[in-house]
Amino acid sequence: MLTDYHLHLRPDDTGAAPDYFTRDNVAAYRAAAEERGIAELGVAEHVYRFTEALEVWDHPYWRSQANDDLDAYCEFVRGTSLKLGLEADFVPGAEDRIASTLDARDFDYVVGSVHFLGADGAVDDSRYDVWERISDPDDLWRTYLEWVARTARSGLFDILAHPDLVKLWGDARPLPERDPRAYYEPVVEAVAESGIAVEVSTAGLRKHVGEIYPARAFAEMLVEAGADFALSSDAHSPDQVGFGYERALALLAELGVERICVFEGRERRLEPLG
Repeated sequence: MLTDYHLHLRPDDTGAAPDYFTRDNVAAYRAAAEERGIAELGVAEHVYRFTEALEVWDHPYWRSQANDDLDAYCEFVRGTSLKLGLEADFVPGAEDRIASTLDARDFDYVVGSVHFLGADGAVDDSRYDVWERISDPDDLWRTYLEWVARTARSGLFDILAHPDLVKLWGDARPLPERDPRAYYEPVVEAVAESGIAVEVSTAGLRKHVGEIYPARAFAEMLVEAGADFALSSDAHSPDQVGFGYERALALLAELGVERICVFEGRERRLEPLG
């Protein structure tokens, strides 16, 4: 079985119009998935697209994006063939508010991610560039991956998204001098303790870094720790569904991963990969 659980019906930086929560848009995603042999397809829209997210974190970027109603989104997706998911950012200190937002809806899975390091800024958005606040790459990588470890341990999420997103800019940002495996270790320990699934995402192949999330060395450590994996493209348009899956499947085969996570009602099972 192949899955793609990290999809966005809305492209980046779209406001309230036009409406992308339509059956025609879903049909375009479904057609792309069928063409690529992907059986399980799920949408995980960014939590900050919804007005309810402002109860979790009142940030200028979130205010600019929060145009949709979360319950209307859930109702729409439940009327389609898509699995119902959400990509929810980990915000330290807001765990109770995040839990209330998630527990009130019948998601099939929730993808937990780290984009912003609080007031310091974002690792993937030059408009809120965290590198302006934390210029030392070793300090930034350590801090980011500690936040990812806290995300895993929070118990709020089912899938840990793009766990080394901090590498997004590739050669456009300085890399740490220390072996990055030292920074991966807290995440690996947190995954082993929490049992959260880890996303193998091909989105990095479309970005500056040109590499799958997580990096091979990171993935090797996770396999050794007994982690289970979810497979996703983080598509923001139908043409990105299943992008680069041949490379993801080759990596998983080389690592000896034979099963992939499948979700329903926030319960997971493992199915043969392929």
